Amino acid sequence: MMVGAMLEAAERRMILLIDGFIATAALLVASRLQPAVLDYCVFAHCSDESGHAKVLAHLGAKPLLNLGLRLGEGTGAALAYPLLQAAVNFLNQMASFDSAAISRQGEA
Repeated sequence: MMVGAMLEAAERRMILLIDGFIATAALLVASRLQPAVLDYCVFAHCSDESGHAKVLAHLGAKPLLNLGLRLGEGTGAALAYPLLQAAVNFLNQMASFDSAAISRQGEA
């Protein structure tokens, strides 16, 4: 079910916040069926579960957090989500050089 949900979310061009070993294992299967699914993934954390770091490395994933979590229940995603929201806010609300009236280096 997770694999199907991931594939459908990617088809709808939605961001997938991948949390923990089980979700990453499901993503591994999804990526074998449709490699482009990886383009929509943000990896929340590297859990303390044996094997999770290996699957992340195999996928070429760089998780946002590495806190040694082994709790389940989406705790890594819950911790990473505010960081992801902050990054989106920075991108959407940061002034551009033009709007801040700052000259770019090398321009006269």
